Amino acid sequence: MNAPAQLSLQDATAHAKKIDKKRRWWLLSPGLPMIGVGILAGYQFGPKWTRKLFALSGPIVLHAIIPAFDAVIGNDENNPTDEDVQSLVKDPYYDCLVKMFIPIQMAANVYAAYLVSRKDTPMLDRILLGISMGAINGIAVTTAHELSHRPNKSDHMLSHATLMPLFYNHFRVEHPYGHHKRAATPEDPASSQMGESFYQFWPRTVFGGIKSGIEIEARRLKRKGLPFFSKDNELLQGWAMSATFHAGLIKTFGTQIIPYLATQAFYGISLFEIINYIEHYGLKREQKADGSYARTMPEHSWNNNNVVTNLFLYQLQRHSDHHAYPTRPFQALRHFEEAPELPSGYATMLLPALIPSWWFKMMDQRVYDHYQGDLNKANIHPKRRAELMQKFNVVDETDHV
Repeated sequence: MNAPAQLSLQDATAHAKKIDKKRRWWLLSPGLPMIGVGILAGYQFGPKWTRKLFALSGPIVLHAIIPAFDAVIGNDENNPTDEDVQSLVKDPYYDCLVKMFIPIQMAANVYAAYLVSRKDTPMLDRILLGISMGAINGIAVTTAHELSHRPNKSDHMLSHATLMPLFYNHFRVEHPYGHHKRAATPEDPASSQMGESFYQFWPRTVFGGIKSGIEIEARRLKRKGLPFFSKDNELLQGWAMSATFHAGLIKTFGTQIIPYLATQAFYGISLFEIINYIEHYGLKREQKADGSYARTMPEHSWNNNNVVTNLFLYQLQRHSDHHAYPTRPFQALRHFEEAPELPSGYATMLLPALIPSWWFKMMDQRVYDHYQGDLNKANIHPKRRAELMQKFNVVDETDHV
């Protein structure tokens, strides 16, 4: 039975309950920081010999447990129809799930800072706890991502709140207005290039993203006749929120938590940027005669339908639909057959992305196959271009221009 053309809130909720088989499982998304609280409690109250294990539980969950569940449970075959999308978008349940994440995330961060501040917490444990909280705060960027695409200023401020532990507030501005404009092009700092290792990509995306965010916000303020250093500058607002958050923790728990704060921020930022690295690797939109690029299509993002990772990441792995319809909320994202497929989910792909030889062996052939052997259509790292063209026996058309 199709949903009616014009849905009341009650009808939308009823229809969404009927069609969304993962409805209750979406609680895993805001449940992630609650898992973090449980890990921290295990560290505090468990036997001393288990403390190192609890302190490092974040990466264990991320790199081992979630990939294992992905492998066992497999892919999500559900694909909502146009009528289903209308119901899913209108049902307020999903908005509550997204916003539920934030207070639990803040509680987990405060709890971790308290544990790190105790005199009997060794320096190694402080670093390990920083890595585990960095995993939670890195995945929290998906919550900030979901909120960053919404039109309401209040949602934008909640996005900044989620980004406070990482001090990564430029993402709220750069992602919707920079990355989505330039995705799958050489001009985008957040789109990785074929032959580019993650370690080459990291400084390009981190510093390039900050630079892009500043330029975007400066242009917006200029159009309004305002200087960059204005109370209306959203970047300054976000950075002030982050500075207040970190200063408050340091004032409350002491300067001994600074190594922990630095560790969780570095790990969380790096974790998020690994996902960025995976999403568009080697893919490129066709460039027109006037230098502009064709519209972003499903084939310009790597997709995956592993159920478990998608439940934790608000279906971010259905990335093609997200770029085609950036304001569409996570619960309504669809799978496209024409989108290139990753060999496994993001969680499983994290470790290969950190080992260049493994990653290139796994992904370069997929880029080649996606473009049916014509690597001139791919987004290739300039310093590796000649090598890759020779490896795959492809004539480099740029040599003849």
